[in-house]
Amino acid sequence: MARSGLSMGVRELAEAAGVSTNTITRLEKGEALKPRTLEAIQSALESAGVEFIPENGGGPGVRLKK
Repeated sequence: MARSGLSMGVRELAEAAGVSTNTITRLEKGEALKPRTLEAIQSALESAGVEFIPENGGGPGVRLKK
C-alpha cells in the first residue's frame, strides 16, 4: 500500500532499499523476510515520504507525510 501511494514501482523501491525485485514481490505476497531486510525497505519508504502508523484499534497502517 505504501509503495502504491507513492506511485513507486517495484524496481524503484528495490533499488532504494538495496534489495532485489524478488524480495519486494515476496514482501507483498506476505512471505517472511529477515528483520534487516524489512528495516531497509521501511527506511526507503520513509525516506520517500511514508509514515508508518502503529495499531490503534483498527490495525497498523501507513500514510503519506505532509
